[in-house]
Amino acid sequence: MSDIPNTDLPQEEPSSQEVPFKNRIDLSGVQTLVGKIRAEIRKVIVGQDEMIDLLICGLLADGHVLVEGVPGVAKTLTVRLLAKTLDTNFSRIQFTPDLMPADIIGTSVFNSKTADFEFKKGPVFSNLVLIDEINRSPAKTQSALFEVMQERQITVDGVSHVMQRPFLVIATQNPIEHEGTYRLPEAQLDRFLFKVDVGYPELDDEVAILEGAYQRKTDSDIASVNAVVTAEELNSQKERVSEVHVEKELMQYIARIVNETRNSSSILIGASPRASVYLMRAAQAWAAMKGRDFITPEDVKEIIAPSLRHRITLTPEREMEGVLPDTILKQLADKVEVPR
Repeated sequence: MSDIPNTDLPQEEPSSQEVPFKNRIDLSGVQTLVGKIRAEIRKVIVGQDEMIDLLICGLLADGHVLVEGVPGVAKTLTVRLLAKTLDTNFSRIQFTPDLMPADIIGTSVFNSKTADFEFKKGPVFSNLVLIDEINRSPAKTQSALFEVMQERQITVDGVSHVMQRPFLVIATQNPIEHEGTYRLPEAQLDRFLFKVDVGYPELDDEVAILEGAYQRKTDSDIASVNAVVTAEELNSQKERVSEVHVEKELMQYIARIVNETRNSSSILIGASPRASVYLMRAAQAWAAMKGRDFITPEDVKEIIAPSLRHRITLTPEREMEGVLPDTILKQLADKVEVPR
């Protein structure tokens, strides 16, 4: 993904060739929220701007995020820091092969005093849920997340329990260790707004990490991160983001890109209509983070890879050649005519 926005600025500065515009929607609250969250996370995290931007974008777009990377690149730490910046409930679930669905969603327990069953809520009943190593549990356990990730509710014994907003699942997984892991069901992958690939830091960033660790004399400095956004503020700004304007030509542009994934000879399974909806919502949040109340083709292009890389399956031939989904997605996006 290219051109990660610098949200330290209140909004994008127009170039000398661009016509200045005035937003029809007040996005100052979005800019303030983004700036405060980023500032708190950067007290501890050095670099990894793309991961931070996409996590914040997921918050604003009301979408779940899958974070994939080798051990030690601050996946879990960054999510914990994000949770600390929010004045909301947070829970962490470590997925293991013996984990059962009831361990996640809860179970009905008989109360001898009332002679009736009472539902004891599981750890998924929170505002932000971190699932560590999500691919460590089999499909039976994964299925417990299907309803809550899509419908924001849990149904147990015929009774539906609606989740409190905001509700966001952020999951991590290790791409290189396959022993004792399970492939995530396609239906579950499709429920994630983004799949974020986290790489190693740049050399200068790694030196800064060493300097920070040396100065702190401890493993981390999480205590310095404060809650700066309330649930009410987040929900309010999410409503603002949903009002970001999308021209019909941009909707057609998004639909054509997704449609290309279904007709490519390099792709065995293309993206679903849900992918089109999620891509549009992500573009709205991405534009709002830049200070605009309308999306552009550039917004769409910048988030195509994290929005679609987990929703397509390459043909065996392309996989054997070592071709990456991001490469194919870029080629397909370049084929689609950009609306003017």
